[in-house]
Amino acid sequence: MTKPKEQTNNRLLSLDFFRGLTMFLLIAEFSHLFTYIVDSELEGSIVHAIGEQFHHVEWVGMHFWDLIQPFFMFIVGVAMPLSFYKRIARGDSYNQVFKHALKRAFLLLVLGWALYCIDPGKIVFRFQNVLAQLSISYILAFLIMKKPSAIQIGFSVLLILITEGLYRFFPLEGFNQAFIPGKNFGAWFNILISGEEDGGHWAMFNAIPTAAHTIWGVLAGRLLMSDQSNKKKLQTLIIAGVIGLIIGYGLSPFTPIIKRISTGTFVFASGGWSVLALALCYWLIDIKKYLKGVLFFAVVGMNPLFIYLFAHVGGADLVRTIVLPFSNVLFGWMGELNAMIVLSSIVLFFLWYICYWFYKKKIFIKI
Repeated sequence: MTKPKEQTNNRLLSLDFFRGLTMFLLIAEFSHLFTYIVDSELEGSIVHAIGEQFHHVEWVGMHFWDLIQPFFMFIVGVAMPLSFYKRIARGDSYNQVFKHALKRAFLLLVLGWALYCIDPGKIVFRFQNVLAQLSISYILAFLIMKKPSAIQIGFSVLLILITEGLYRFFPLEGFNQAFIPGKNFGAWFNILISGEEDGGHWAMFNAIPTAAHTIWGVLAGRLLMSDQSNKKKLQTLIIAGVIGLIIGYGLSPFTPIIKRISTGTFVFASGGWSVLALALCYWLIDIKKYLKGVLFFAVVGMNPLFIYLFAHVGGADLVRTIVLPFSNVLFGWMGELNAMIVLSSIVLFFLWYICYWFYKKKIFIKI
């Protein structure tokens, strides 16, 4: 495996790495690795403590795993201006790019919806997953992408405030308790669209406030494309990230941080962490030129839609089924739990290798 070239063709290697690492963690979930490392046998160990960070908080609060979807939606935003101006430079008109954006958003929505129809084997109307949510945030961010930064920031804050108002002041009896599971506006909206309230209390309406993540990603992408010095870009990212954390955590006594309904404090806090994560990657990779490990993760981020769908629709389970008997023979002596952890790690490696094989064959699946 060769090291990637230094930034060429205006590529942001830090963005490739950030996207790839995020996707690697997403597909790791389908290997069941995170399930085994929080087994009761490991309770009290550092492995178990770390493993808990790779599971969602039950309601109030935030674990590292609660940041993965905001990371992904933010990363898509960062890439949008790079892709937009690349298409314009090659001769596409704004209308052509806009039609492509609409098509992409529609396909994301359909794919996200279709994933919910696989398990029950029937048509259901649910749109809580990352693809469906992204379809909304993507098109909202695109519509204002050419606007001044102040307007984009104002619009993102407006979306958060509208959501906050709906949760606090929704008048329907039984759904007017803002931050109580199953008793809030998000639960009512789920029932309105799908006929039922999601068992995990994940709100479909989250696509509206979390559009701020994609909009803020667009602003970060525009900043990194600008002719400002690397130092100035890094300072701006750090300041913006810290502001997000201050607002999110500072207001949490008044509005709790809840990912499942994407409260305003969650959006600000997770947005702050997203910006700071990008700043760290940008400093290490594009400024300090620390390239070790970039390609390992970047290859996963080069086919994000394919590997997410492949793992989600049973690809990971298929790999697991094929590997299981060999893994049992080789690692069964380690004990059931340890053998399952090794098996999950092997499945994750195979998912990564599929991405690497696609990269070597220059196969990139996009919509």
